[in-house]
Amino acid sequence: MKLAIVGVGKLGLALLEGVLSRGVLRPGDIGLLDANAGRASDLASRTGAVLIGASDLRFAERVLISVQPRVFPEISEQLAQENVGYISTMAGVSTTTLSRRLGTKRVVRVMPNLAATIGRSQTAMTAPPEAAASGDLEFARSLFGAVGDVYDLPEHLFNAFTGMSASGPAYAALVAEALADGGVRMGLPRALAHELAAKVLVASGELLRERAHPGLLKDEVASPGGTTIAGLEVLEAAGVRGALMRAVVAATRRGADLGKDQE
Repeated sequence: MKLAIVGVGKLGLALLEGVLSRGVLRPGDIGLLDANAGRASDLASRTGAVLIGASDLRFAERVLISVQPRVFPEISEQLAQENVGYISTMAGVSTTTLSRRLGTKRVVRVMPNLAATIGRSQTAMTAPPEAAASGDLEFARSLFGAVGDVYDLPEHLFNAFTGMSASGPAYAALVAEALADGGVRMGLPRALAHELAAKVLVASGELLRERAHPGLLKDEVASPGGTTIAGLEVLEAAGVRGALMRAVVAATRRGADLGKDQE
């Protein structure tokens, strides 16, 4: 078994489907283990992956841990196996903590976001030298490269990456919802307002990729004395820019707190 996935929630499922659809691994190379045995069984039947139990982890070459950080202390002992490499998506759990609880330095810490479900994730990745030397880091790159872009990042920046990129889809969704509500307030049908808000964010993202700075796009849209600059004045007065910055700071600090809970 080349990979055991422990935890097949949204992220574990996205990775499973991504590596299978892109031929990174074959279904029979992957084992699935989840607290919800029925869910794991259904996914195994649907994808061709293998349903496994905790005792089967010793047969895996590598184990992906995709569970909530609060669960990790309870299950780390049964996860710890000899001659196994580990990849963790758990927010706030450092490579030092992973190594201590799992009894090996063959650990890779990754932080993707929900866009993995559509193959557009941004995934940060870091690992100690032992994980690189054993091929675990390169293996993790191939896995998460199947669901988006991969960034090598120093571990001290992981919580900031989590607070911005991993949490970012929720911030963007809040903006989209507010835009749609504004459209409804001014008479647009609800379904149309939701569709337009989503398309505005998608198109704006593509436009931003073509510009050196977000301010350039803002200036292109906001013509002198026009409608957009009037709206921007209200956003600035309401402190929207500062609120988004504080959201990233708060999420970053929460990531650090989650790590302290594991120490």
